[in-house]
Amino acid sequence: MYLTNYDPFGADYRRRNRWGAAALPVDGVRRENDVLLRFDVPGIDPESIEITVEKNVLTVSARRGEQHAENDRFFVRERTMGTVTRRVYLSDQLDPDAVQASYANGVLEVTVPVAERARPRKVEIRKELVA
Repeated sequence: MYLTNYDPFGADYRRRNRWGAAALPVDGVRRENDVLLRFDVPGIDPESIEITVEKNVLTVSARRGEQHAENDRFFVRERTMGTVTRRVYLSDQLDPDAVQASYANGVLEVTVPVAERARPRKVEIRKELVA
């Protein structure tokens, strides 16, 4: 297994808003040489996104600021505001030192390569001469 939702810090990684939607939904895709994580972050300035890796825990935090004038009164409010955080535990089969990220159209893509030691390799058979 390459990823798990286990959160060693005890935080609620599946934090939900009032309507039951995941606060920072993610899809994980295992590809040949890496794992691709896609986080939905619509309406979030990419400058407010922070990605860290510590002890095989990848943490993504994003902030959506309030967007209203002082005298505005909401009659419906469904969009999550403030900071949301999602933690994903990376197995030892992944290389946390080579994580890369990109952002386009409200989707944050984080790529975590499979560690070289975990990739399939061919083992050469030595041929010994019998005397």
